[in-house]
Amino acid sequence: MLHAPVTQADHIRGDRNAPITLVEYGDYQCPHCAAAQPNVIMLLRQYSREVRLVFRHFPLTEIHPQAETAAESAEYAGSHGLFWEMHDGIYANQDRLSLPVLFALASALGLPEAGLRRSLATREYAAKVRADFLGGVRSGVNGTPTFFINGRRHDGTYMLDDLAQAVEQQLAVGAEP
Repeated sequence: MLHAPVTQADHIRGDRNAPITLVEYGDYQCPHCAAAQPNVIMLLRQYSREVRLVFRHFPLTEIHPQAETAAESAEYAGSHGLFWEMHDGIYANQDRLSLPVLFALASALGLPEAGLRRSLATREYAAKVRADFLGGVRSGVNGTPTFFINGRRHDGTYMLDDLAQAVEQQLAVGAEP
């Protein structure tokens, strides 16, 4: 079960009033998370009125040394209303993720490099990333990507058919618990 409820502090993509909430715990350097992204996007298109996505950070820093910096960069962009743009840009450039790439992505979004540098140096968004991570740990997340559908852990794959089947099952049972 999801132990950290969705709040205003979360990043939501899709209809905020959708009856199905898909919470993803992800790591920007995780190849499986990057592979899941097109499926999640297609799911949101297919169920545009029924599903909203909440993305939470779960950087596995032991094996992905750039993941936490990428998460803090996404939060910095989010503070300027550009979380999803940075999120998508990071995944699109995952194979070459580095500080220069993060700065270039921020610049392409019209965000000042100096602001991102300052934010990363002061760890301005580290507490938000850490809160997401700890909420995931309390919810039983032990790898990425991990999905929850209306508060229940999705133990299937991240393939579109599998996610869609889980959404259909939830729609058949009704709205959020």
